[in-house]
Amino acid sequence: MLNNQSNIEIIQKINLKEIPKGSIQKYWLEIIKDGMGVPIYIPIIIARGIKKGKVLGLTAVVHGNELNGIPVIQRLFKDLDIKNLNGTIIGVPVVNVPSFLRKKRRFPDGKDLNHIMPGKPNGTASEVYAWRLVNKVIKHFDYLLDLHTASNGRINSYYIRADLNKKTVKKIAMLHEPQIIVHNPPNDGTLRGIADELNIPAITLEVGNPNLFQRGMIKDSVAGIINVLSYLKFINTKVKKDIEDTVICKKSYWIYTDTGGLLTVHPNITQIVKKGEKIASLSNVFGDVIKEYFAPEEGIVIGKSVNPVNQAGGRVLHLGIMK
Repeated sequence: MLNNQSNIEIIQKINLKEIPKGSIQKYWLEIIKDGMGVPIYIPIIIARGIKKGKVLGLTAVVHGNELNGIPVIQRLFKDLDIKNLNGTIIGVPVVNVPSFLRKKRRFPDGKDLNHIMPGKPNGTASEVYAWRLVNKVIKHFDYLLDLHTASNGRINSYYIRADLNKKTVKKIAMLHEPQIIVHNPPNDGTLRGIADELNIPAITLEVGNPNLFQRGMIKDSVAGIINVLSYLKFINTKVKKDIEDTVICKKSYWIYTDTGGLLTVHPNITQIVKKGEKIASLSNVFGDVIKEYFAPEEGIVIGKSVNPVNQAGGRVLHLGIMK
């Protein structure tokens, strides 16, 4: 029986200079200790090229149920030609280990890890975790691609959030060839936000749906990352042209219910809806339609709720407003 984990080195910090050039190394990086005083480790994969260059970081599972990013990172490193790599790639297949093990979105203390960055050195459990992640891992990056998915009860298109006012950020977003790109300057508290504060060009990739692996989404995401690596000169391959079918949105927002019931959302993902078009119906438990919802303006459906049970204030759909 194979047990390759026993051969993986445990480290307290990342030291890129100690990693042999032209190699791919795997580590367990200690991040915090649990209530028994037992260390909690996050998995780290580092590919260091023979030639000098920048450092690109890939992160996944900042939320514990967002799984598609794991095989994206795994596949990228598996297919990487290390002899032709310039610079370094650091992959973190699972950022939020405690939530991943619990199959939950939020950290065990109830906090959303992607809303409390950069954390605090002497804060709550989630704040300390976030602070050490930023200082032990993220500060090594020159670029960041942060992989997410929809949350429980919702589905997403393959879309990217990026600050399109920044040239490099816009380019790496376009090179992923997503279905939709939303202009979205990074918010305080997000991993992308703290990367921006550190002058690290970063984008958020929303790669499909939670709690599963989607082959098509994974394949498209890997192809996009390879395209970005080509553009940034990490690898010596030809850069594809930006896809013309990507829809650019100047903003986006969620539409919410104002009462509870059983929800049916009518449009499909990536469907364009007209102003005044019916987008959802809400029924009571007897099957009577009690409320209908209409598009407040023309837009494209980025994501939507698929859980019929929807209380007042629940999400209906994520509407992107096109340029």
